[in-house]
Amino acid sequence: MSSPTAEPPAPSPEPSPEGQPTALEPYDAVLVLSFGGPEAEDEVMPFLRRVTGGRGIPDERLAEVAEHYYARGGRSPINDQTRALRDAIRAELRRRGFSTPVLLGNRNSEPFLADVLRGAQESGAQRVLVVTTSAYSSYSSCRQYREDIAEALEQLTDDGRTLQVDKIRQYATHPSFARVNARLVTDAVREIGQEDDDKLRVVFVTHSIPTAMDDTSGPGDGEGNLYEHQHDEIAHVILDEAGITLDRNLSGALVYCSRSGRPEQPWLEPDINDHLRQLADSGVTDVVVAPIGFVSDHMEVVHDLDTEAAETAAEVGLQMKRVPTVGTDAEFVMGLVDLVEERAAEARGERVDALAWPGEAMPSTCAPGCCPNLRIAKPAACGRD
Repeated sequence: MSSPTAEPPAPSPEPSPEGQPTALEPYDAVLVLSFGGPEAEDEVMPFLRRVTGGRGIPDERLAEVAEHYYARGGRSPINDQTRALRDAIRAELRRRGFSTPVLLGNRNSEPFLADVLRGAQESGAQRVLVVTTSAYSSYSSCRQYREDIAEALEQLTDDGRTLQVDKIRQYATHPSFARVNARLVTDAVREIGQEDDDKLRVVFVTHSIPTAMDDTSGPGDGEGNLYEHQHDEIAHVILDEAGITLDRNLSGALVYCSRSGRPEQPWLEPDINDHLRQLADSGVTDVVVAPIGFVSDHMEVVHDLDTEAAETAAEVGLQMKRVPTVGTDAEFVMGLVDLVEERAAEARGERVDALAWPGEAMPSTCAPGCCPNLRIAKPAACGRD
């Protein structure tokens, strides 16, 4: 499959009569950076090998995961959803009068990040702003993206090309992300129609990570565990917004899916399937499953939740309602574009009041030692280290 050509950046127009630029100065393009996924069966194993490169995971184990993709024709849902998000961001920028091009690049599948950045530079771009499809703070959800940006820029440097890349801040604590999740959970609770609060539970799900990665998530001089803490804060805000009594929603309502890695390595728990069985044993009959750790319905959602967790719920007699991810919800997209404008203003040297709810706003430029790579020291872009 050939790499697509990057959308050429539009020339910077003259300021509007009101004095406002119609491009996101100083940025020549916005790039939506996603994890990526296979588009056909013959792409599945190469994709999984790229994702797990250097970790010594045998093909026999990867073949087990590959079955999740083969069951869906070898095609991950993430690519269509990321394209839809790119288009929604572009439409919102146009609605606000910005003509800046919006590109799409992937970390692990075509169009690869380095190819898209190379195409943008060839079209005249000098500075690009990245929007990642990962909201939280940890190595795998932030710094690894930054490492891939640094690696792509190194490839461009080797070609004699110069390009500056920045990114918006991690947005798990941005009000739009929390508000949309709260609305979606509230709608699901109403739809399930359980009037007895003792029989209903809301379960918040995110991707499990090694406990050592969570322990070091956040700024290098902080206390760590920011990944888990951000999820917990959002879960409490959502329950409060949905009008669900906190002491009736069992402690441990934050659960995990998609555990991988060596069996002896500790990962965040409990697993959602174990938690569903415990709920059924305690007399709960209805459960609302909210995948707050995910931006779109990619493989970890459609397989781990819509297939495996749904089967577990049916097995133990639970009525399960799965909440949609934020996807291309208009309020979420507007929040992302707010963050794009915020970062552009910051780059222009303007004063920025970064909104956050719940918790604190993450910086757009990461501090030294933030969410470190525990396996190998690698350079990371968009930071001060």
